[in-house]
Amino acid sequence: MSLSISVVLLLLIIAVVFLRNGAMKFSHALVCVLLGFLLAGTDAAPTIHDGITSTAGLVSSLSP
Repeated sequence: MSLSISVVLLLLIIAVVFLRNGAMKFSHALVCVLLGFLLAGTDAAPTIHDGITSTAGLVSSLSP
């Protein structure tokens, strides 16, 4: 649960930075959000979640 909240928070921060810098318009951000909600309701959602979880595990296991 904490991993998904962290990913959502990170993506939210990146979206806000893009919006403030003018690199992303509000309409683009809205389309991305709607796409995320639609993907969450499909059969691809577990695959996406597993991919994010395994990537996070891989990154956390790396030593600097």
